[in-house]
Amino acid sequence: MKNKFYIDFDIERIKPSKRSQDYRTPFQIDRDRIIHSSEFRRLQGKTQVFLPGEYDFYRTRLTHSIEVAQIGRSICNYLLFSQSDIFNEEYFIDPDLVESICLAHDLGHPPFGHAGERILNKLMMNYGGFEGNAQTIRLVTEIFYRDENNYRGMNPTRAFLDGVMKYKTTFSSLKNPENHFIYDEQKKYLNFIFGNKKIPVELSKPDKLNSFQSIECQIMDWADDTAYAINDIVDSISGGFITIEKLSKWQKINSLNDNQNRIVENIIEWIKEGNFKRKFGSEIGEFVRSCKLIERKTFDSLTNRYKYVLIIPDDILEKAKLYKQISIDLVFYSSSLHQIEFKGNNMIQKIFQLFEENYINNLKSAKLLPDFNDKLIRNEKNKKLRARLVCDYIAGATDSYAMRIYRRLFDPDYSTLADLA
Repeated sequence: MKNKFYIDFDIERIKPSKRSQDYRTPFQIDRDRIIHSSEFRRLQGKTQVFLPGEYDFYRTRLTHSIEVAQIGRSICNYLLFSQSDIFNEEYFIDPDLVESICLAHDLGHPPFGHAGERILNKLMMNYGGFEGNAQTIRLVTEIFYRDENNYRGMNPTRAFLDGVMKYKTTFSSLKNPENHFIYDEQKKYLNFIFGNKKIPVELSKPDKLNSFQSIECQIMDWADDTAYAINDIVDSISGGFITIEKLSKWQKINSLNDNQNRIVENIIEWIKEGNFKRKFGSEIGEFVRSCKLIERKTFDSLTNRYKYVLIIPDDILEKAKLYKQISIDLVFYSSSLHQIEFKGNNMIQKIFQLFEENYINNLKSAKLLPDFNDKLIRNEKNKKLRARLVCDYIAGATDSYAMRIYRRLFDPDYSTLADLA
């Protein structure tokens, strides 16, 4: 049965597809291409909050992405169930599409978490910047399945690419931006998403344009918020970063309202009873059931994907914000995590600067990159594009691989030939 929520415009790909017939829907094909990519597998070695391998229960970018995908599918199913005034069996938000968007949403994140993203953006400021979401767009449009002579990408559908493109403002339209932009050369994909329609004046401001998201992107964003607001606290309690003593002290020094105090007291009670994992697990269901859609008027009448806005009640938003603030204050601001971030930043900076000297500013004879990457860069005449290729290599590294690169280049005692492959 055809889902009338989507039209041919939504399933059109960047390039005409060579597949005439397939037992899968276009959105299932997008999902499968994500799952079977090496870029997706690398997420198992990238930091979510704590370094992979520190403990066996910590979430990585991979497990986080899988959890976000499950929450995204649940939101789709809940909206179909709860909003029969809008949806039915022939008109609904495709859960396969939302799942694929959720699975892909963190593909572009570099090693060492958001700290790695910040330092790479600083290093790339003269070459067009670095942004995790923009890098995800680059991966799915140009890097997936790339060979030495061809930038291929996964040839995504318009609906998938639109759902992944969380931000739509270009780098050059902002002044030294810290985040929330796409690369200038990705403007063509923004034009593709809107079917080359002119963006109206009311969306010309960067914050307005960035907030103009398809409903699938909105669902992914809330699923992501749900996963990290709740699960980061669970990992932090399990790892001993958040304790009853620390939480009680935090509660006393912050000006919390009655509702916020009740939330903190509940967490303390859950830790005392030893059932915090189950209790926080049920919170995910509460966050899913809080979702509701309302209609809006939009300039893009070609698709139903901009017809709706996801609404979350204020009390749930307040709870999510409080959960995130607890993690920020008690975990992300801790000296142990800052030490790890400092070390990661230092490694990325030294690696980039060495490659900048040998590959970007000048093409020197020293072969410091693997054959494939070395050849790609040496075949590129444009300095900015060479910088982007160097950035691709560093951003694609897992935490442990980035550490290994650093040791090969800068540790005089590191000379294990078996590790050079």
